[in-house]
Amino acid sequence: MKKHVLITGGTKGIGKAVATALGKAGYELLLTYASDEDAALQTRGELLKQFPGAGIRLLKADITGRPGIDIIYDYLTENNLRMDAVVFNAGLTCRASFEEMRLDEWERVFFGNVSFPVFLLQRMLGLINKGGSVVFTGSLMGIHPHSVSLAYGVTKSAVHSIVENMVKFLAPYEIRVNGVAPGFVDTEWQKNKPPEIRQAIENKIASGRFCEPAELAGVYRMLIENTYFNGSIIVADGGYSYK
Repeated sequence: MKKHVLITGGTKGIGKAVATALGKAGYELLLTYASDEDAALQTRGELLKQFPGAGIRLLKADITGRPGIDIIYDYLTENNLRMDAVVFNAGLTCRASFEEMRLDEWERVFFGNVSFPVFLLQRMLGLINKGGSVVFTGSLMGIHPHSVSLAYGVTKSAVHSIVENMVKFLAPYEIRVNGVAPGFVDTEWQKNKPPEIRQAIENKIASGRFCEPAELAGVYRMLIENTYFNGSIIVADGGYSYK
């Protein structure tokens, strides 16, 4: 029997890499995206070339409001889908200075990064198979103070706490929950940074380079497939601040 995984924000960056790794492992994929339909369709086409005949579904669902929760839940129930794994990868940031940050911007990041996955998971409890796995995407910036976005750093710290606290609530359902705290991953967002900024970051990493998306995706697959991981936050930062 085929296994199914839901990946929020699964058509770009880290989410796309995780989709590729799990597609290779034989999972049927349900990938959500916020608004970029062209990129979503391109990702689906690329995945189908790698895994002909695989079930790869796309679903437009914005994480910035409650309707996104209903969209995902309704899609699952209407299509009689049950998940074996859920990856909460989609996230938001706000780069306004502390002095200029508005309350609505703060609340928007908190809803997308914290409230959305928690209450979607609440709705989905009856749709995740026993033995299933939930993986949250945290961040190294939830461990080290974020110099640019207060809201992002604080919400990712909250995500790590959600993982640790959620273990006892999911145990009765025989569902495991873990998190990944990536450091600097060589997605398009990072590749577009000025060379001098990239070099400054690399100088702080013992490995001397950014993480490849495929390397990070392997951590997600491990957490999904290794049934003893539960309540863990796996930091993948190449030895950041080691130097």
